[in-house]
Amino acid sequence: MNILIYDTLPDEAAEIRRAVFVEEQGFHNEFDEIDKRAKHIVLYDNNAPVATCRFFKAENDGSCFIGRIAVMKRYRGKNLGSFLLKCAETEIEKAGGKCVFLHAQSGAVKFYEKNGYKQYGEMDFEESCPHFWMCKILGEK
Repeated sequence: MNILIYDTLPDEAAEIRRAVFVEEQGFHNEFDEIDKRAKHIVLYDNNAPVATCRFFKAENDGSCFIGRIAVMKRYRGKNLGSFLLKCAETEIEKAGGKCVFLHAQSGAVKFYEKNGYKQYGEMDFEESCPHFWMCKILGEK
């Protein structure tokens, strides 16, 4: 496995997100303006793209966000999501970030909690799917 970080949305990341979020989960508004300014991580297995995520700083206050974590179905259960999270957190820390936010699907909350994220606020909806805001202070155990 190898990992690459891109300054723009690569076709490989778009393909993974389309397969997971659009085809598998039924989301319609998968791609947005954030894709143009976010950094994108793609994990490859023998040159085949198998997982992706993006991370970015908010334009207004510099808060750091991780999102669009997607792992191709046949690669799930191999801790690739946790690996991607750690890679994004490391890059955010290198850039001076101290706290990371994400908007988790309700079914993924336990996954993020296992990776050190804490839920806050009320549930809200993204395309009729329940989500929760979560955050993590980087460097905490």
